[in-house]
Amino acid sequence: MTAAREVRTVAVLGAGSWGTAFAKVMADAGRDVRLWARRPEVAAAVNERHANPDYLPGITLPALLTATTDAAAALDGVDAVVLAVPSQTLRANLAAWRDLLPPDRTLVSLAKGVELGTLQRMSQVITDVTGVAADQVAVVSGPNLAREIAAEEPTATVIACSDHDRAVALQHACTTGYFRSYTNVDVVGCELGGAGKNVIALACGIAAGMGFGDNTMASLITRGLAETARLGVALGADPLTFAGLAGLGDLVATCSSPLSRNRTFGERLGRGESIGQAEAATHGQVAEGVKSCLSICELAGWHGVEVPIADAVRRVCHEGLSAAEMGKELISRTPRPE
Repeated sequence: MTAAREVRTVAVLGAGSWGTAFAKVMADAGRDVRLWARRPEVAAAVNERHANPDYLPGITLPALLTATTDAAAALDGVDAVVLAVPSQTLRANLAAWRDLLPPDRTLVSLAKGVELGTLQRMSQVITDVTGVAADQVAVVSGPNLAREIAAEEPTATVIACSDHDRAVALQHACTTGYFRSYTNVDVVGCELGGAGKNVIALACGIAAGMGFGDNTMASLITRGLAETARLGVALGADPLTFAGLAGLGDLVATCSSPLSRNRTFGERLGRGESIGQAEAATHGQVAEGVKSCLSICELAGWHGVEVPIADAVRRVCHEGLSAAEMGKELISRTPRPE
């Protein structure tokens, strides 16, 4: 364990909806936050209008939140670095930033996924690229729909780090009147919960697009949680983590909300659209679960864990299985004890 320093100055690398919302939380908690944006127009909007209209229209950002396109300037002297880029681009982005990272600072992952090819969780990607110790990396996971958080609707999250002192320091740095955080040392469980929920949300969206109701949703959420927990436990996670905010909490929000990209993308597939059509309708944005289903199923295969819902989603997204065939296969599986 470390004597973790207080987190007063933070760099958030990635100015999408979740990165911007989390940056707002930390600024509202009194921290000096520097948001790195890839596009100059996004940085200019944050600095000049206290807004990010491309990702969070109508939201006013606090004065303690500033933006830059210069990663070196964003990272200079900060106490913590928050990584807010998509899971499948984290490695390439981090490789570009590696030499700019201040030493011994906490690295925080907001990304939720399992990397294609390596099958690494995001914290493993971070340690692999940067060479930092595992207890220097924290992850944030929970029912955290960015738009609702930016609108200051009450929510809670989990900050997981094997170094409890680091987790507590981050907890203090992002506690506001609308955002409550809990600490956990089970990084594996929190990451698997966050990655798995995107795939199960696609399944729920597919079912909704087919016109099915609450019984179907509840069944998919419950059985989806069971298969995610089985995989997590096989990887060393605490099974109780999946009953908490990073497990059930995140799963319910992502599977139920129209603000969830995975849920709404799945609905389009359930109505008969192809991946290409759904992507075109969402302005080129592919839901994370479309890629994560591949790596999660491969990871489960390596560990001998059955993940029937994730596998069905994988075949819908990548092998041409129809939504109707998916439903028939899942409901017709061999009966077994719960």
